[in-house]
Amino acid sequence: MSSVARVTITLPSDVVADIDRMEHNRSRFVLQAVKHEIDHRRRAELRRSLDNPHVESNGLSDEDFERWAKSLPDDDAATLVDANGGKQVRFVSGTGWIEAEK
Repeated sequence: MSSVARVTITLPSDVVADIDRMEHNRSRFVLQAVKHEIDHRRRAELRRSLDNPHVESNGLSDEDFERWAKSLPDDDAATLVDANGGKQVRFVSGTGWIEAEK
């Protein structure tokens, strides 16, 4: 943490008492709680994004992987991705990513 900013927050007295029972350093407790909540919201936003991709990206999920891999430079293409690894998936609008039928 390279710099800090002082903020004033208002909490109910019983919440402050609970914090004091659990942690001697209130600032550290609040910092940990805020970081936890930020992480939680970022993950929730990522889930929403994956469940409802942007309209322009829908076509990308249907792109042929082989064609894309062949478009990579010849010297690196084979080492970048194991085409036999993982599972084939496809995007179903309203459902999200599902395993593709073989």
